[in-house]
Amino acid sequence: MRIIFINRYFYPDHSATSQLLTDLAFHFAKDSDGVTVVTSRQLYGDAASSLPSHEDVRGVRIIRVWSTRFGRINLLGRALDYATFYLSAALALCKHVRAGDVVVAKTDPPLISVVAALVTSLTGARLINWTQDLFPEVAGALDVPGVGLVGQGLRHLRNHALRTASRNIVIGERMAARLRAEGISDQSIKVIHNWADAIAIQPIDHRDNPLRSKWNLQGKFVVGYSGNLGRAHEFQTILQAAEQLRDSPTIRFLFIGDGAGLLFLQQEVARRSLSKVLFQPYQPRERLSYSLSVSDLHVVSLKPALEGLIVPSKFYGIAAAGRPILFMGSPTGEIAQILREHQCGYTVGVGETEQAVTIITRLAGDEAKCRRLGQAARAALEQHYDKHAAFRAWDETLAPWCRAA
Repeated sequence: MRIIFINRYFYPDHSATSQLLTDLAFHFAKDSDGVTVVTSRQLYGDAASSLPSHEDVRGVRIIRVWSTRFGRINLLGRALDYATFYLSAALALCKHVRAGDVVVAKTDPPLISVVAALVTSLTGARLINWTQDLFPEVAGALDVPGVGLVGQGLRHLRNHALRTASRNIVIGERMAARLRAEGISDQSIKVIHNWADAIAIQPIDHRDNPLRSKWNLQGKFVVGYSGNLGRAHEFQTILQAAEQLRDSPTIRFLFIGDGAGLLFLQQEVARRSLSKVLFQPYQPRERLSYSLSVSDLHVVSLKPALEGLIVPSKFYGIAAAGRPILFMGSPTGEIAQILREHQCGYTVGVGETEQAVTIITRLAGDEAKCRRLGQAARAALEQHYDKHAAFRAWDETLAPWCRAA
């Protein structure tokens, strides 16, 4: 059996979906010489980059197709990047996919599963959709211009691709419920959570973490946010909390990452004169143990309208680093449920600033409580969300076709 993955970003890209795909592709390549990834030549943070068109890395054959490189600056440029990738990826799949292959389509760019469904139906290959988010619902919830006019048609195309698939892998129970509501067969749906590597990411004590001194955070209680600062995330609540805590001698707020919301956050921090809010760029993957362990408490946020459409993958790395989580979003959401189930953090609703401030202040004065919550997060990761648990679930998913091959 040959496995062909398709996603716009792959190794050595650092974005979350790329890292997850990299982990899984390398896992399958350990026992097979038939793993291929069809991807772009870009990096998530550098649209002008030009990676090699063909490369073999750790047993994975990488085919990087051409596309325009306008990047994420404006919607028109992004749409052109999507369109040219669809065309190039379709040609690459037609060239390389044959009967008996398994094609695993992620969701970057949106609706790439529609292209994959067409090719697999023509070639006799099997399709697995690895659904990281639901489009066009995400675009509708974010008020992306023009989506409302074509949303119903796009959902029809998306659902057709889901119905033709042998499996639809989703990353949360609420996403699975959304697909069932769309009429997708429950037998085709399987929940496999995203993950973190419990070996690669370890809790680091503040005394052993050079970033604490490098970033001038010794002796401080750090409320951190690490990862994509995207349109799906809610930032007003954390900004208001930082504003209320501006006079605290010990509490600091730290944002590590990049994304569409970075400029907004920097402008708001300057406008509100929040001198105790710090920004740092993305850190290399091999340094995540240190960067994630800098903070005493991590914030994860999601706009409530996006529940069931997206699951923030930040949770898994934070849990691996053994830090408690403050989720800002729907109290009935996926991350809120995980925090309750494993007793490793708290949830506040959007705009519940006073409650957020109370939690931050209480934890800042209770090191033992912070440690217990962090240990619970780490235990949850090791038992349920480590990458090896996800790999076992993926192995089971593909096992019937492996036997057939």
